[in-house]
Amino acid sequence: MRYHASEGFLFVKVAIDVRKMSDYGVATYLRNVVRTLGRVDLKTEYILLGAVERFRDIGPLPANFNLVPFTTEAVNPRIYFEFRRTMRYYGCDLLHVPHIFWRPLPISCPYVMTVHDLLDYMYRARVSTGFGRLMHFYLTRHVMQHAARIFAVSNFTKQDIRRFFQVKSARIDVIYNALDDRFRMGHTTVAERQMLAERYAINYPFILYTGRISPHKNVVRIIEAFSALQTELAKEGRYSDLKLVIIGDEVSKHPDIRRAVIRSGTQHDVRFFGFVPIDLLRIFYDAAKVFVFPSLYEGFGLPPLEAMAHGTPVVTSNTSSLPEVVGNAAVLVNPENVFEISRALLRVLLDQPLRDRLKVAGVEQAAKFSWETSVRRMVQAYTEVVEGTERRATWT
Repeated sequence: MRYHASEGFLFVKVAIDVRKMSDYGVATYLRNVVRTLGRVDLKTEYILLGAVERFRDIGPLPANFNLVPFTTEAVNPRIYFEFRRTMRYYGCDLLHVPHIFWRPLPISCPYVMTVHDLLDYMYRARVSTGFGRLMHFYLTRHVMQHAARIFAVSNFTKQDIRRFFQVKSARIDVIYNALDDRFRMGHTTVAERQMLAERYAINYPFILYTGRISPHKNVVRIIEAFSALQTELAKEGRYSDLKLVIIGDEVSKHPDIRRAVIRSGTQHDVRFFGFVPIDLLRIFYDAAKVFVFPSLYEGFGLPPLEAMAHGTPVVTSNTSSLPEVVGNAAVLVNPENVFEISRALLRVLLDQPLRDRLKVAGVEQAAKFSWETSVRRMVQAYTEVVEGTERRATWT
């Protein structure tokens, strides 16, 4: 770290651990954070540590970014201490770890970390043995309490961190996620809709879910609610050809989902598409009649916001961070009540004034979240941490 006397600012080196660029959620966060840093901060020198093949996912960056190849292997002790040597070699003043972790870092500079949610902690707490569970808890708390700053992606996540790990509120900054720019490209064209019909044989109205297929995502209840919805729509004589489209993991890995489809008798009306790239996903969002996302737990929950950006009405949970994210621009439901989910879908499908209000409110709500705003706050936190470290070093 060097001080530029004539221009009055610090030359700071910030390392960002990008080794999880292959992890779906963290990768999306990293791409947007790093790309935005490249637009808004040309003074700080950034050292990106990660696998070479993943750097191309980020795209071109300005001259103040250095890409340093580093293995993604995290548990090998040799790699663990090589990380420390690399940080020292490049003279890093600060490390940003963009995800929760529990192994203490052997580094001499301060670190900040992003906490997206506490699912990993909750999962390990359920499956670990007594000793393993305690060790994981105490080490995670140690890492949290020794972070110079924690970036929580929502107020809900901030309260979870405080409640579980007793971290002081002043050391937790709420820095929201935001949309990838490709979801702000406006409505799809006729040609794009035609491409969707040709490639995926979609020529019917549909309700959409996107996201991982895991227990907390509540996909089984989505299928059950859709089955109940079909019964009610039949009574109204409406939407006889309505389908449920699920975009997420490979469904063959989740036999409980297949069983739910068979049990509910919706084999011909539920379609699974696995992974869909963003350029095509935005067309699905735009074409859907309703987006449904009754997740049981979300640290932030981007998919509802992505749907809102396209003016698609959203039905989502009244729990965790989701009310904070969607505001008054969605219909909120108890995610554990299948019939409440079903009734909300019916209402949003058939109530045109409600649909019109949700379309307008959704676009306005999505516009409130900006990567530029969030990343500028991040840079401010980097500076505060490094300057605080410099002052302490001077005093001692």
